[in-house]
Amino acid sequence: VAEGKRYDMILVDLGVSSPQLDRAERGFSLKREGPLDMRMDQTMEKTAAEIVNRSSETNLISILERFGEETPSDARRIAKAIVDARPITTTTRLAEVVLSTHRGAYKKTHPATRTFQAIRIALNGELEQLEQTLRRIPHLLEPNGRIAIISFHSLEDRLVKEFFREQDEAGYESQMQTVTKKAIQGKLYDVHNPRSRSALLRVAVKK
Repeated sequence: VAEGKRYDMILVDLGVSSPQLDRAERGFSLKREGPLDMRMDQTMEKTAAEIVNRSSETNLISILERFGEETPSDARRIAKAIVDARPITTTTRLAEVVLSTHRGAYKKTHPATRTFQAIRIALNGELEQLEQTLRRIPHLLEPNGRIAIISFHSLEDRLVKEFFREQDEAGYESQMQTVTKKAIQGKLYDVHNPRSRSALLRVAVKK
């Protein structure tokens, strides 16, 4: 975003991109063997491997509950399995360890999906960055300019929904007005793409 410039339309597409998922060496995909990296910004020194292999069991539980939305019992079981299996150096090995804690068969979503999400969010500070972006939005739009935000899990969507709600309830101090009262979910043709089936779209307009 150019400094001082205002826009008529901004689209924010949150989360990991397909090119990042498709490149095994980036370490985002649990289906492709690669190093435990997961850095959005590759100039960062810390990687997912450090969280997986150096975090205390208690800290892992906290990460899994907060950023993976695992239940306390599932988070404890997964964290213990990770600690017991250390060192874990690859994405597929981490996925195997988490899968070993799962009871019964699974259908669409791999049991390690939430673990990968949690570690990635914790490593990259994704929710903090989203909060900062939301605070900047009113200052980046021209009057009647629109912001469209696509989120892919409830943690992101909750922050966006809360920001839009606060703007709607701010009265004369409000700078934004929600266009979509409820999140728009993918159409049938989008749902055939597994990566987009959880997408949620919310739109607001600058007053």
